[in-house]
Amino acid sequence: MDLSNVDPGGLVLGVLTLLFTVLAGLAVRKMARGEMHAGPQRDALESGDLEPDADDDESVAGEDATALDGPRDDEEPDDEEPDDEEPGPAAPADAPPPKPLREGLSKTRTGFMARLNDLIFKRSLDEDLVDELEALLVTSDVGIRTTERLLQDLRTALTSKEITDPTVVRDRLRAQVAQIVHRDVQPIDWSRGPTVVMVIGVNGVGKTTTIGKLAARLTAEGKRVVLGAGDTFRAAAVEQLEIWGQRAGARVVKGPPEADPASVVFDAIQQAQRDKADVVLCDTAGRLHTAVNLMEELKKVRRVMNKAMEGAPHEVMMVLDATTGQNAINQAEQFKSAVDVTSIALTKLDGTAKGGVVVAICDSLGLPVRYVGIGEAVEDLRDFSPSEFVEALFAE
Repeated sequence: MDLSNVDPGGLVLGVLTLLFTVLAGLAVRKMARGEMHAGPQRDALESGDLEPDADDDESVAGEDATALDGPRDDEEPDDEEPDDEEPGPAAPADAPPPKPLREGLSKTRTGFMARLNDLIFKRSLDEDLVDELEALLVTSDVGIRTTERLLQDLRTALTSKEITDPTVVRDRLRAQVAQIVHRDVQPIDWSRGPTVVMVIGVNGVGKTTTIGKLAARLTAEGKRVVLGAGDTFRAAAVEQLEIWGQRAGARVVKGPPEADPASVVFDAIQQAQRDKADVVLCDTAGRLHTAVNLMEELKKVRRVMNKAMEGAPHEVMMVLDATTGQNAINQAEQFKSAVDVTSIALTKLDGTAKGGVVVAICDSLGLPVRYVGIGEAVEDLRDFSPSEFVEALFAE
């Protein structure tokens, strides 16, 4: 056969066409066999004419007949709730044991105590030591004023050569810190029905998260909680509070975007009274603390709370970020001048090596630290214990 006149391109095209035809035919045959196998059974199941074999434990791809057609006529209906119903709030699971405060203060302790021991155990005990201790405390965010108070007695004792043992220096400093952070503060009375807590603080300090964690903690204790989404200037705050409300099983009262914060808080307190709730946690706006308008807004919100329920709010808690150091104290002073702050919740204490800000807050503001945050989990929002804090700070 003479192939000299054969077009190579045409030959290749012909071979490809033949190959495509063969493959297409195989695919069609395979699909047809699948339809013949599955089609009738599927159609019968959809029409309800075919019941799976009683002896088949994995009929219809693992689904039983009731999952497709409901209970059979000769069976009693299942008492369980249908799967497609809206689930109620989940029962609180057993919370893991809280993280020790010592672990949360590890950054502060390892930095502060290492430097303190280097100072008092590796050099002579004289007046110059006080200057170095002062630098250590100030750089740990204790603040100048508080540092002077802490070192006043030590300065006199070291100058007069009264102290010769380095451990005495550390023990006296520890005793001074314990005296400053110790405050006679009563726990919040959650039995007034409802107890109204106004939560304030600038954006970014963890205010809404603190409210959510506290709500989860209170509902786990069996209390009914209502959350007031009073930070209406920031849409994300309302959404975040709604998520926390769902997690904690707490009702969230909100208004339309950019609604009057005071009206939202008023509605939240009224709703809590109707629900016979135990607690109302009210979020508030948190724009820059230097804005006069914000302070006036907070004053208004506080007045309206008292109109909604005489005596409210029963607690004004300010949330501060421990990582901001002395700036946290400046923020607190601004807010304290506008509303009567009664306590502090200090967040992100585990994220700073300058936990001395706790001492400065207690000394400069004269306010008790009620809660500290030392982690991301709900149980990491801890009641602040002055003795535990001092123990953790000075632990070897």
